Amino acid sequence: MRGAMAKIIINGVTGLQALAGQEVGVTGWKTMDMDRIRTFAKATDDHQWIHVDEERIARESPFGKPIAHGYLSLSLVAGLFFELLDLQGFALVINYGTNKVRFPNPLKAGDRFRLAMKLGEVKDVGGGWVEAAFLASIEVEGQSKPACAAECIYRFKAA
Repeated sequence: MRGAMAKIIINGVTGLQALAGQEVGVTGWKTMDMDRIRTFAKATDDHQWIHVDEERIARESPFGKPIAHGYLSLSLVAGLFFELLDLQGFALVINYGTNKVRFPNPLKAGDRFRLAMKLGEVKDVGGGWVEAAFLASIEVEGQSKPACAAECIYRFKAA
């Protein structure tokens, strides 16, 4: 497996275009803990037992441990995106949305995870904005399938 890399510097639109079609890198490992799962459940009002009821999980869950919500796994991309990248030469960067989101593997309490990214297409969308599609995976240590795989679209306003 690839090791964590130093922050990747992307300098302006030219730097972004130069990375199109390439692996960008991976973050360091972090641990999914029950506090984060409970906080997400509270924030979203999604208290389904497979996430938060540890006694029932021990008795009935095929996963054996509490699992992070799929959308929690997806939401990790936003913060880790800026942990991985040092974006320079842009006036503004916005999360524009996601495509093709999948949750192929549960991210369990206690699991270690990281973000791995590849940059797909980069295109000019007018008005000084460039759109980039990042292929993001929330990898789970020791697992062949990620907890989340998504095409995340970001828009960059040239400085």
